Amino acid sequence: MQRLLPRCLAVAALCLVLAACKEDLYTNLEEREANAMVAALLQRGIPASRIVQKNGKLSVTVDEDQFAQAVTVLNEAGLPKAQFATMGSVFKQEGLVASPVQERAQMIYALSEELSRTVSEIDGVVSARVHVVLPDNDPLQRNAVPASASVFIRHEPNLDINTLIPQIKTLVANGIAGLTYEKVSVIPVVATGTNPAIANIELTSFLGIWMHPASAAKAKWLFGTLLVAVLGLGGALGYLFLQRKRRRVYPLVPVGPAK
Repeated sequence: MQRLLPRCLAVAALCLVLAACKEDLYTNLEEREANAMVAALLQRGIPASRIVQKNGKLSVTVDEDQFAQAVTVLNEAGLPKAQFATMGSVFKQEGLVASPVQERAQMIYALSEELSRTVSEIDGVVSARVHVVLPDNDPLQRNAVPASASVFIRHEPNLDINTLIPQIKTLVANGIAGLTYEKVSVIPVVATGTNPAIANIELTSFLGIWMHPASAAKAKWLFGTLLVAVLGLGGALGYLFLQRKRRRVYPLVPVGPAK
């Protein structure tokens, strides 16, 4: 019992720490995306948890005092991933008849979104955007303006982007009719490095559990408060038990009037 009591108190204190002062970081997330966000935060020593919403989606919560750090970490990791429109959503019928200008604009936007989604799936790419230019050339014009595309890539520092640029250009050129390899430009940018103030934080061990220093301080305070409360309750129960036992051993004898 003596060994089990500290562990129970530690678990209770940690539950109070996790339940108090929580802020929703992101809501309406899919399970895979929520897992990636929680994993990225835990790797930086920021406690995070998932909560199931009423609609079945997930929300990621963190401590209120670590909200800003959590946002910075997720931005550096490119999370949550950008949501791109699909061909089906772009060409969803709205209204009776679409004008040729509207259909052309929808086609260009759909191509850009599909290619951006594909490039973003490359390992090591944090985010990507593809901008497509399809000139409205006159069929009778001799000097037609060729199609072109520019690709902006934000990638991790350890990614060898130079070996991927030719493959990315080929992918974009083959994905658009009339676009040549030479007319595709790729602009890579290294993602912002880790914040030293966050990366250099050392985890603190409390009762054998490693956690963020701020959370460890809260856990110690709550543990001390809970320990004092338990000891006070134990002392009160012990006093009542002794009083009850004393009454059984030495029962009170009613004293009547002297005869």
